[in-house]
Amino acid sequence: MSMEFIEAMNELEREKGISKDVLFEAIEAALISSYKRNFNAAQNVRVDMNRNTGVIKVFARKLIVEEVLDARTEISLMAAREINPHFQLEDIAEQEVTPRDFGRIAAQTAKQVVTQRIREAERGLIYNAFIDKEDDIVTGLVQRQDMRNIYVDLGKIEAVLPLSELMPGEKFKQSERIKAYITKVENTTKGPQIMLSRSHPGLLKRLFELEVPEIFDGVVEIRSVAREAGFRSKIAVFSRNPEVDPVGSCVGPRGTRVQTIVTELRGEKIDIVRYSELVQEYVANALSPSKVLEVQVFEPEKMARVIVPDYQLSLAIGIKGQNARLAAKLTGWKIDIKSETQAEQEYGRPKTSNDEMHQDSVSID
Repeated sequence: MSMEFIEAMNELEREKGISKDVLFEAIEAALISSYKRNFNAAQNVRVDMNRNTGVIKVFARKLIVEEVLDARTEISLMAAREINPHFQLEDIAEQEVTPRDFGRIAAQTAKQVVTQRIREAERGLIYNAFIDKEDDIVTGLVQRQDMRNIYVDLGKIEAVLPLSELMPGEKFKQSERIKAYITKVENTTKGPQIMLSRSHPGLLKRLFELEVPEIFDGVVEIRSVAREAGFRSKIAVFSRNPEVDPVGSCVGPRGTRVQTIVTELRGEKIDIVRYSELVQEYVANALSPSKVLEVQVFEPEKMARVIVPDYQLSLAIGIKGQNARLAAKLTGWKIDIKSETQAEQEYGRPKTSNDEMHQDSVSID
């Protein structure tokens, strides 16, 4: 092995961060397999590669015995003492058995090992770069699409966006820029695999964290997110500073902040509601944009009965139950919605006209 190869190993250690000693050990192990495959499969050998000159030697390792039964693995005490007079029975003696044309095989093997280790190191660097981005947003270019996935170029790696993780009706063209949420980063036998999503609730949460400075700074906190991608979402926010309005912060001046997010999500409707420790208030806020008259809480069942004005019943329930369903996901409570007339008939609740609960929320279409 030439000095140029040793210098290349030193360069790899500096540039790729691959330990030179690890490379030497890997090459030596691979050369043992190459020797056994090409010269003597039964022999027990050790390969030594000089770390300074690159010279490679193969040594047969033989057990010292009184009577030799297999010359490939055993050596007599008399023959061993010709190598080293201090050898004893049961010691291991080594004899150099480097084949004359072993250099060519060694060069090929070393190249394969180094190439493989470089590939592994690069995969490791990519994995380490993206594992910290799990649950974050990345931007890439659409490379291609098959029957199940869209493949997105993220620069150093191609990520996978399953078609099932797109928002309803979404289509992307080749080379189109796309923003997606990293749901999983795995280190597989084929290298790092990055899974993306456009429908995950985390995408909405992360967009608000990036768009709203108060959330990024920790003044406003996102407590819960409920999403039916492409149609409607609800997000509950809380302010650690009484002087900062969490809903207003998310909406932004003239609605610019939330509108940026709505545009990114292709017109998805977003309800921003104020989180409250009071279940009655939280549930009422979550049912935005519907007005609520009363919320009755049943702790053991973790169920809330909500009474709304008659004219607000369909709005409270939403199309195909969407508004009520999202409110339940957001709060973690089962919600039973009744109109004022239904409540009067079923529970004897007297009708009122001006007792709507105060609600703090905003809906963005």
